[in-house]
Amino acid sequence: MADSAYLVLADGTALRGKPMGARGRAFGEVVFTTAMTGYQEALTDPSFAGQILVMTYPLIGNYGVNDRDEESSRVQVRAFVVRQECGQPSHWQASGTIGDYLRERGIVGISELDTRALTRRLRSSGVMMGVVTTEDSPDEARRLLAEAPQYGARSYIADVSAQSSFEWGGGTTPVAILDLGVKFNIPRLLAERGCDVTVFPHNASEEEILASSPAGLVISPGPGDPAYLDDQVALVQRLAGRLPILGICLGHQVVGRAFGGTTFKLKFGHRGANHPVRDLQSGRVYITSQNHGYALDGDHLRGIEVKQVHLNDGTVEGLADAEKAILTIQYHSEASPGPRDNEYIFDEFMSLLTARSTDTRSALTGGGG
Repeated sequence: MADSAYLVLADGTALRGKPMGARGRAFGEVVFTTAMTGYQEALTDPSFAGQILVMTYPLIGNYGVNDRDEESSRVQVRAFVVRQECGQPSHWQASGTIGDYLRERGIVGISELDTRALTRRLRSSGVMMGVVTTEDSPDEARRLLAEAPQYGARSYIADVSAQSSFEWGGGTTPVAILDLGVKFNIPRLLAERGCDVTVFPHNASEEEILASSPAGLVISPGPGDPAYLDDQVALVQRLAGRLPILGICLGHQVVGRAFGGTTFKLKFGHRGANHPVRDLQSGRVYITSQNHGYALDGDHLRGIEVKQVHLNDGTVEGLADAEKAILTIQYHSEASPGPRDNEYIFDEFMSLLTARSTDTRSALTGGGG
């Protein structure tokens, strides 16, 4: 077993490969991403909590790892699956190899698998639970996997959210973020636009958030099933119309639920950097980065408008309400390494903050148009 590792799926499939990173055993929902770059950002993306990540691009580790590409304080995936591990990276910023990076952080990995065939299986059958192990035979791994809890059996946001509030930036426009699994690039991009950002834990109260006198609120991305987030839905319902709100990914689903929408699990999710989204008003198509396994059903939405849809399956990708100053997107505008053209949503959010501030000043002074 010393030179072998196995990925065993809930349907009984056992794939043999080569150990990568730490030795041990890890359970999780097996998902794939089609992004060709950004493996370190993916590993540290809180939205992958509780999951075993499969990279469809065959060569991983060729540009190494570095301290600048972290999107959270730790690796979030349960295990990592690749076709070929590159042990000799070539990049001027590289500070180490992907194998050493995983080993130092205690993350089990497996290489030398046919990830193309694995992806085809997941696309056909849907995502499923699995285990990556360097310790067990396939039969023993199947037995242990049958006893493991299912991915959808609980919420993960408490695992990835900040335990206490913290600040980022130092600009002149105060903005609050409700952390359901925030990526570092969200407060970074807001700070670049002049925001003084305060990140609040997932269970922050309305009073705690309003005490910071924010000009607006961002509901962050995060992992898992939005059906568990009743408290966050109720918070949005109380704050809608009082503060401009931007919801991203899981935050989009929370806002949708606050306006009567329901959510459902996708067969194999949207994960990667090449998802086409159409804006219904302008007709423009955005190529987006996405990472979610659940989607919003817009049939029962009340008081908010569907603005964008996914061109592949028609799922809801964006909501808006001008009167209440609410914007949402299902995709990752903060995608790092990219595509970066969807950072426009932060500019639109800043425009909402400016307009709301102007309206408030006008109301206070009795001015008007």
